[in-house]
Amino acid sequence: MADLDARDIPVDALSRERLSASQLDYRVVDVADPAQLRGFARADARGFLDKEPDDDAIRLMGEMMALRRNIGVYAPGIELPVATVDSWVTPMTVPGAPGAHVDMWAISIVTVAATHRRRGIARNLLEGELRAAAAAGVPIAGLTATEATIYGRYGFGPAIPVAHLRVDARRAGGIRLPVTDALPTVEYLEPEALRKALDEVHERARLGRAGDVPGWPLRWLRMAGLTPGDERSRAVRGVRAVDADGVTRGVLAYTLDMLPDEFGADLAIRHLDAETPEALRALWAFALNHDLIRTVHADLRPLDDPLPWLVADQRAVQTTVHDHGWLRILDVPAALAARAYRTPVDLVLRVTDPLGLAEGSWRLRVDAEGDAVVEATSDAPDVELGVDALSSLYLGGVSAIALWAAGRISASAEAAASIQDAFGTAAAPALTIWY
Repeated sequence: MADLDARDIPVDALSRERLSASQLDYRVVDVADPAQLRGFARADARGFLDKEPDDDAIRLMGEMMALRRNIGVYAPGIELPVATVDSWVTPMTVPGAPGAHVDMWAISIVTVAATHRRRGIARNLLEGELRAAAAAGVPIAGLTATEATIYGRYGFGPAIPVAHLRVDARRAGGIRLPVTDALPTVEYLEPEALRKALDEVHERARLGRAGDVPGWPLRWLRMAGLTPGDERSRAVRGVRAVDADGVTRGVLAYTLDMLPDEFGADLAIRHLDAETPEALRALWAFALNHDLIRTVHADLRPLDDPLPWLVADQRAVQTTVHDHGWLRILDVPAALAARAYRTPVDLVLRVTDPLGLAEGSWRLRVDAEGDAVVEATSDAPDVELGVDALSSLYLGGVSAIALWAAGRISASAEAAASIQDAFGTAAAPALTIWY
């Protein structure tokens, strides 16, 4: 885990000054104060169109928020904050040896009340987070976005595309796995055992997936259907894939939605994690071979998920690709040097940044072992691009050739191809949670 604690970082002075000029108070929320915690939780629910949180929900949210840097914007005479954001520093897996990572400033709970839109509040929240992270020495920031048109203006780029899979289980023809000693056993789990398995498997599996980050207790409580007031909690079921040594190598949490016109159901996957291909195949087989299932739905799947190659009829699998993980490089040398590369490269990158945080020219040298050295330079650039494009390229999940063809990278075709070869990864990056 990251050594830096975001809670030690003060609010950004420039954003505080700008918002103060509009009689808005931009400050850290003391979640140990029950009144401040309740106000923040209610503002969060309002911003994401959720119902009013009850005391149990507020208590659980407070346990999560106690480990984060929580900021509210307050207007005169209004009890609830009119805007919120929270953040923490977390390791994000990067291409390289298992466990290779970079510290990331994770940003969440970005809300602005409908009564206070178009007043520059969101701008100051986001820019304040980025300036605070950069001042603290964190190389990169990240978020998952409910709206895809907001964050590009702040230098974020979509870096981890994922797939939503909808499978016609009847047409797919099931999944037939060879019976071998390596075939995992699939077992049902009770809710508390499901929560524990979700946590443990994800923590191991994420170390081998570029782009993934650790979860947290409240997330696994929700996925296992153990949070108070969750109307879907009684519908949550779970199974695990156990190897020959009795170790849990995969876990699946799901719900069943009964069909109104026949005896059957649609199976919706809440979370699917596996640290071995055998466990992944076993869990997909459980879902697709389940009796009385019409369709199976799963989101946040990596683009190279093997499911289409497991079924008899690939046309039964409908794949919708969408953005999910957004990244924003803050320190170019530190970020680029943290990951490994597939091929040697020696290029000068000219990076533009609307906030000036990553602005500059940098020589990227990668040796035959895939290790990088990044240094500031005054040499003429081989490649010119914005920090949003560089952030999209960072994990190898976005094609440099596609960005070049779209005019997002200014370079020769050869230089763009060199970036593609060096930054590309054997496995697609993945981010299996929202944060």
